[in-house]
Amino acid sequence: MTVDARILAAIRQASQTGISGAELASRLGISRAAVWARIEELRQLGYCIEASPHGGYKLVGTPDVLHADDLLARLHDQVHLIGRDIRVFEETTSTNDIAEKLARDGVKEGVVVFAEAQREGRGRLGRTWLSPRGKGLWFSVLLRPPCRPQAVTQLTVAAAVATCRAIEKETQTTCTIKWPNDIRCGELKVAGILTELAAELDVVKHVVLGIGVNVNLTAADLPRELKQLATSLRIVTGRKILRPSLAVELLIQLDREYQKVLAGRFAEISDEWAERCDTLGQSVRIQVGSRILLGRAEALDSDGALLVRSQHGHLEAVTGGDVSILK
Repeated sequence: MTVDARILAAIRQASQTGISGAELASRLGISRAAVWARIEELRQLGYCIEASPHGGYKLVGTPDVLHADDLLARLHDQVHLIGRDIRVFEETTSTNDIAEKLARDGVKEGVVVFAEAQREGRGRLGRTWLSPRGKGLWFSVLLRPPCRPQAVTQLTVAAAVATCRAIEKETQTTCTIKWPNDIRCGELKVAGILTELAAELDVVKHVVLGIGVNVNLTAADLPRELKQLATSLRIVTGRKILRPSLAVELLIQLDREYQKVLAGRFAEISDEWAERCDTLGQSVRIQVGSRILLGRAEALDSDGALLVRSQHGHLEAVTGGDVSILK
């Protein structure tokens, strides 16, 4: 971790008791003057850090900004892989684009790319994803799972479960999953997942897992055509949500579910997904390219594909498509 990350981790660990400049200097191997200089820089970034002769430094307030050092400090010792390396951009085309470049450059898996704003945020099927500055969590995770391309759907399932769990823990708001990648509050979409991969024959080279969460968008931020389809956590809860806290919980949950996938415990994830999914048991219309499939969504298979019982009684595994639930 960087010096700033180590300072923030130490101050957070000290909590209400505080930590002295001398103790920080000793831990970091720098002078007390250098500690004071870094504290001043953190204050300039919006961190409210109190100092007293007897109580030392205390963190009493944090800004609603994505700061890589602070995210790393909060995640310290809580993740195995996802979130060990975090990059934050003020603006980019798409975080998936940045993660894809990092993948080609040979960066290790687990790196997370956040952007405060995306100019060309995208969802599935080439759709645009609205990504206004400072209003949501727009990020991508680079993974290199040792699996067949067909099994990558497991990662989308795992990400959906992790996203639901993190949102519920941070906001006390119940979420459901609409297959294949929508996280919903009620009937409206609050988050989405875009999984992109590079593979050769039966070997996955890397996967970029993109996640967008509408956190603090207001009704005025949503174009008219989206008001009947999407919402935000702020609209649902009636209060502003601290994005850094939600970001940390998301990475913790994503890391936890990814470890299950790597350990061959996808069945556990699939069971929770089934409990949260409002698509199962429903009559559905799925458009895959030019083909239309009508049937009943029954379950997931071992690779994470949706098993649909067609009108003719055949059970078909579907890995993607545009789904409508038939009333």
